[in-house]
Amino acid sequence: MSSQDDQHNGCGAECFGRRVFLRDAVAAAAVLVGLSALTPMQQLSALELRRASGLVHYPIPAADGVSIDTKNEVILARSKGEMFAFALSCPHQNTAIRALPGTSGFQCPRHKSRYQPDGTFINGKATRNMDRLAITRDGATVVVDVEKFFQSDEQPKEWVAAVVKL
Repeated sequence: MSSQDDQHNGCGAECFGRRVFLRDAVAAAAVLVGLSALTPMQQLSALELRRASGLVHYPIPAADGVSIDTKNEVILARSKGEMFAFALSCPHQNTAIRALPGTSGFQCPRHKSRYQPDGTFINGKATRNMDRLAITRDGATVVVDVEKFFQSDEQPKEWVAAVVKL
């Protein structure tokens, strides 16, 4: 028997533990990939139609859900017959917001601030609602002005009006 065989045979439970860990880690990653395919959240970069002078056009989704355009830092949400466009960053410390499963709202991963699907603050370290972007309807698309956002505490009327009724 070679010294290499002795090394492999001598590791016993330690080698077995590593193999089990790696097998379980690969299985867990596969489950996460499968679950992410079931969520209504999607990347929007492929759905973006055109951008001119801060205006981005998106097709209106057929069902409630959340889409994220990381390139333009926009969260587009459809909920209960309304469309909203939000800034991707949390109003607390500018961390990228994440959509919660289904259409249950949003959460900041850094300090756990939670928001309703319309961007209204629920709890956490943030002190205001998510920042809404100006949004209008143009036929089968919504037009988002990525350079014009509203903070609920500083522009309450504009924040409330930044919605498209479907």
